[in-house]
Amino acid sequence: MNISNKIIYYVATGIFTLVMLFSAGMYFFNHEYVKTAFQSLGYPTYLIYPYATAKLIGLFAIWNPKFYLIKEWAYAAFFFAVVLAFFAHIMVGDGEQTAAVIALLSLIISYIFSKKV
Repeated sequence: MNISNKIIYYVATGIFTLVMLFSAGMYFFNHEYVKTAFQSLGYPTYLIYPYATAKLIGLFAIWNPKFYLIKEWAYAAFFFAVVLAFFAHIMVGDGEQTAAVIALLSLIISYIFSKKV
């Protein structure tokens, strides 16, 4: 067990967690802004609260070492969610894809180094 692998894992997972917590927080506490963003992306607005809740549950699974299989599914779900968010922002041209890029890079690094910790 290499200490630098642990540091990289926790930093990447921490960055990813912050991006997701910010996102979920926006969904819960700035609903009108998120509703407008969802509409501009062509997404149904009834998904906002369930999606935010799913993000929180996924973060719990990623941080909990007891749920190995659920953790794998959470990583997969987050991967698809972030990739789709990136392309949704690219397609509408709103310039809001930076958070998705940060989330994707930190998610990939977190996943790779979760296998080394």
